[in-house]
Amino acid sequence: MRTLVLFAHPVPESFSSSLHKTVVDTLQARGWEIDDCDLNAEGFSPVLTTEERRNYHEEDINTGPVAEYVERLQAAEALVLVFPVWNFGYPAILKGFFDRVFLPGISFKLVDEKVAPNLTNIRKLAAVTTYGGSRMRAFLSGDPPRKVVTRPLRFVMHPQVKTRYLALYDMNRADEKKRAGFVERVKTEMERF
Repeated sequence: MRTLVLFAHPVPESFSSSLHKTVVDTLQARGWEIDDCDLNAEGFSPVLTTEERRNYHEEDINTGPVAEYVERLQAAEALVLVFPVWNFGYPAILKGFFDRVFLPGISFKLVDEKVAPNLTNIRKLAAVTTYGGSRMRAFLSGDPPRKVVTRPLRFVMHPQVKTRYLALYDMNRADEKKRAGFVERVKTEMERF
């Protein structure tokens, strides 16, 4: 299965990096074809420019500045996001990827003035993430990252997309045992994914 892994953490020795490695290694061991996109290492610019915003709805030209990433997204049959939750949201580089690459005509299309999914090539979606705070704290804040993955992001993909959201909460107080347990959970879930 062709899988785009989007990784969004700037520090190579971070716990997120070990989760990223676990995802890639596990899926490769299953024989999956991995397009490993480390947004920071690739120097992806998350900034939606003035011209990009002006041309946002112009489907014949809106993909120009991010054509390589659009091609990679359209070639994928599965999408796996690996990122930390910072300030109740995505790292800026991942949010910028959504802003710049999930464009009209790419992730969605307008049909009779209604939004319809357009990434129906993607049949599996997973997010692997960590939160500094507790699950209760995330719940009380509305847990925006979880909601975006399991609702609007999921909506633009195949109608029967298999979705997994794997989160380690309270990372700021997680000991080695808890972190190792989460790595094992990620490995197990990716083996079943």
